[in-house]
Parts: sequence; structure tokens; C-alpha cells
Amino acid sequence: MNTVRNDLRNIAIIAHVDHGKTTLVNEMLKQGGVFRENQQVVDRVMDSNDLERERGITILSKNTAVHYKGVKINIVDTPGHADFSGEVERVLKMVDGVLLLVDSFEGPMPQTRFVLKKALELSLPVIIVVNKMDRPDARCKEVVDETLELFLELDASDEQLDSPVVFASGRTGTATLDADQPGTDLRPLFDTILSYIPAPQGDPEGNLQLLVSTIDYNDYVGRIGVGRIERGVIKAGSMAVRCVYGEDYVSMPTRLGGLFSFDGLKRVPCEEASVGDIVAVTGFEDIMIGDTLCASGFPEPLPFLKISEPTVSMTFCVNDSPFAGTEGTFVTSRHLRARLFREMQTDVSLRVEDTQTTDAFRVSGRGELHLSILIETMRRQGYEFQVTRPMVLYKTIDGELCEPIEKLVCDVPSEYVGSVIEKLGKRRATLLTMNGLERVRLEFSVPSRGLFGYRSEFLTDTRGEGVMNAVFDGYEPYRGDIPTRSTGSLVAFETGESTSYAMFYIQDRGEMFINIGDKVYTGMIVGRSSRQGDIDVNVCKKKHLTSIRNSAGAEEALKVTNIRIPTLEEALEYIDDDELVEITPKSIRMRKRVLATELRKKMASRK
Repeated sequence: MNTVRNDLRNIAIIAHVDHGKTTLVNEMLKQGGVFRENQQVVDRVMDSNDLERERGITILSKNTAVHYKGVKINIVDTPGHADFSGEVERVLKMVDGVLLLVDSFEGPMPQTRFVLKKALELSLPVIIVVNKMDRPDARCKEVVDETLELFLELDASDEQLDSPVVFASGRTGTATLDADQPGTDLRPLFDTILSYIPAPQGDPEGNLQLLVSTIDYNDYVGRIGVGRIERGVIKAGSMAVRCVYGEDYVSMPTRLGGLFSFDGLKRVPCEEASVGDIVAVTGFEDIMIGDTLCASGFPEPLPFLKISEPTVSMTFCVNDSPFAGTEGTFVTSRHLRARLFREMQTDVSLRVEDTQTTDAFRVSGRGELHLSILIETMRRQGYEFQVTRPMVLYKTIDGELCEPIEKLVCDVPSEYVGSVIEKLGKRRATLLTMNGLERVRLEFSVPSRGLFGYRSEFLTDTRGEGVMNAVFDGYEPYRGDIPTRSTGSLVAFETGESTSYAMFYIQDRGEMFINIGDKVYTGMIVGRSSRQGDIDVNVCKKKHLTSIRNSAGAEEALKVTNIRIPTLEEALEYIDDDELVEITPKSIRMRKRVLATELRKKMASRK
């Protein structure tokens, strides 16, 4: 018999990147009584990962809970970047409704469309939250109209079109139902959640069904499954089995090692939990996302949301450069393979495959940022390896070769519009819409491969004032060849340490990627050439000593002025098909696949 849990609500906060989800959750925690009045709280407390704090983005979805008017509100904070949309898709199975945050100036953006589409497909009720209403350039009412137009485009039901609208400011911790009347706290938002988001319901007397949507890991207890109880009651220390929808597999009955509920920022041990509760369980060594925990003797797996396929891949291989093994702790193919396959257990959007060689593995993900975050995480853990240039994953649909297409939105000052349209036109982009006067919003349909290496070009063309965001929009017929990098590389042809004397005379040939005194090896890329084709340079050359002493001040002041050390993302965007990025805990280097200068020249002459 189904019962309704009026003391509980489960919600997810979804939005485009930088629309203020994590900041709003911060204020909800403060006003929900999670922190003491005098407690010092860091900004964006939910972004607990070092990379999340450094980059100012949410990468992993997080669970928390607040209490309001005797009701426990479980909140899932989700990533806003398109590359981590797999995190959003799977947590929507845990909730009964969503808060859709929209920036009061920017309005709906590409990722807003993606996450809203997923919520509407699951028939989840939506509360529209127009955030950052305290911005001086806020246009709250126009943004509400744009959001409702998006609902219509995505074929929302009549009930979903009647979604309530709350105007909020996550920074000041206020909310109001009237855009012309500023709020004093977040009570209007909490009240709307209680009145509009349905309470979870199910049969507490039935046999247990718990759908696992997230996996965590702890060195002491191993794998931790986080999910929602769809039916029955789970008790600490009870026996359960693990089964998978669509498969015959059922595990041996296993005793739960621990049962935890979420309260504020903590996992709190509990004796039992019932229908609708979001809990964390330990004791199952092989628990995976999408598994269902059931009562012993009653295996009834639940269907899990189908996660969208990866669109980009690259090859991870063992580092074989002259500096291999000097900076990393985990350097063998065994270490690399184990780490990559372990990541696949917690990241449902990732695919890892063995290749024909034992020291290389094909890794596929949602985009460059998705894979670069994995690379950065691994290098911080002591891994040393090499990666190839990202490549898109093609599909054959009805006998025709198709490629992934992205919807790209660019906000640029009007004087740079022509340059952006021209550059993207060469990359096979199609202009869909153009709006605005002083600051123009351009919307394009562009192949995913057309965006490789474009972000740095875009920032240069717009003098750093442009903003671009893209989200996967489906597969379309192949649009033709896209010209690759127009310039070559400056390649070192001697192993040693770079000198100011050598770099001073080389800098006229292009932009340098290394500092004075850096160790280099033959075949390592030390800069970007200003011309087509690679140029071999000697950055280790020293000034010859003579017996003649220069008079004071006669020697030139050797200043190297055009050094720019590329970030990991910039290195991945820069390299060509015949180049690799070498990743170590201490360094990010670019190199040629074939290091020997003479051999490279022979191979080039044969083409």
C-alpha cells in the first residue's frame, strides 16, 4: 500500500554553468540552520574538490539536506558544464522535482536547454528560479518569457508550463515572488518547494528496492553506493542482494556494512530508512551505478536512465619520452589501465577500451573539459602518461557518415562579430540567430571537431571580452574537411637546459612555451612557429667564451618577452595529429610522436 512522506522533499538544482547554483545552495544551508550563527563558512562550500575550487565550477554532483517547517529537503547540487552532463542525468532519478536556475541577464543558455529537456522527459515538476536578480543589468521579466518559450520548444506539458517562478539572489540570500519587490530571506523559495514539489510516495511494507545513482569511495570502507529507496525499508546490518536491470545476475546475499543519511554537509549513521529517503550504503565491494539493492530472495531490479553516449575520444599511453619515470610515481601500463578502469566505475559518461597494444588505451568522454579534468586529477595523484589529440566519434546512420554537432552561443561586443562569424564559417559552422546591439548574442550549429583549438582564438579575436558556451545537440551528416592548425611548431633538436642566450635569438620565430632554464629533449615542442611548417631550433645554445673582456654595459640585455606557458586545455587544443602531450605530476610538455629529427624529416619527405 502506497503512503506519502509529507515530511520529505527531494529536489535537484539544475542550470547552465555560472548561473549560481552552488552559491544559492550555500545560502539555503545557512538559512536552513546547518551552520551556527557565528560559524565561519567558505564560499561555495559544496565545491569540496580542489579542482572545483580552483576553476570555480562544479564537477561532481553533491548531496545535502536542510530542514524547514518540520520537513527535510534533500538537495542535489549538480554541475552546469555540458561535459559533466552525465552527472546531471543520473541524479535526476533520485528526485521528485527540480529548481531550474536562470541568470537574470543571460537568460536560458545551451546547457539550460539540455538539463531542462532531461527533467521534462522524466515528467519532473519544475520551479523556475530567476537568479542574480540584484544585478544592475537584470531583465527578470524578459528572462521569464524566454524560459517559457524554451518550455514550449521542448514540448512541455500544460502542468509544466504552469511552473511557479521565484526571483532570487543567491549572493544576498533573498527570494521573492514579485520581481518588483525585493525579498528579505529565502522563505518564499522554501515555501514554493513545499507547496509545489510532490512528496515522495511508495510502499514501505513491500520488499526493498534501492536504486544506486552515485558511487563514492573511502579508503576505510571501500565503495559507497548512494541512492533513493523506491520501496520498502532498509535497516543497518540487514541482508540484501545486488541485481542489474536487463541482466540475469543476482549477487549473493550480503550484509550492509553501514547505512547513512544526509543532514547538512554530513553523512549521519542511521538505523533504518524508508521510502523516498536518499541514503548511502557500504558493504558491497562491486556496487555500480544503476544497480538495484533488493531484499534477499526478492530480486526486482529497477530500470536506470540511459546515459548519452560519449562524443570525443583520445588515447592514453605510457610515457616513453627521455624524461619518463623521473617525475611520476605510477608510470607502468598496469597502473594506468587499473586507474582508468576504476574511473569508469564512478563516471557513467566515460568509456575505456583496450587497444591493439598493451601500453595504450582509448578513453572516450563528453568533451575536452571532461577528459582534461580526468587527466588533471590523475597527474595530481602521481600518474605519468601521454595523451593524443582529442578526436570526435563518428557514427554511421542510415548508411551515411554522421558527426557530433554542438549548439554554440557566443556573447561578443558588436565590433568583433564579423571576425567571429568569419572564423566559425571556416570551421563549418552555421549561424542560426543573431540578437543585440552593443553586445551581440550569436547562436551557431557547429561540428564538435570545429571547436577544437578555437577557444583561445576566440578570446584573442574578442580581446578577452567574448563568452562562448556549447552543448551537444545530436548527430548530423559529415560537413566536410576543416582546415587544421595554420602554423607549425618550434621543436628542440638538442637535449639539455634552455638558455636566455638561445631563446633571445629564437623568439623572433614565434611564441615560446618554456621558461629559461627548463630541461628539454630532442623532439620536444618548445614554442609555436609564426609560419607554416615546423622549425627545429636549439634552445640550449650557450654564448661562446672569448679571451676579450667586454666593457661594462656593452653586453646586450638578453630579454625574452614572448613566453606563454600553455595550460593543460591549451596544450590539448594546440597539438596536431603527429604530436603528443606528456603529463607528469610536475610538468605538462608537448612533443613530437617521432623524436629523432632526421627520422621526422625522412617521414615528411615521403608524404
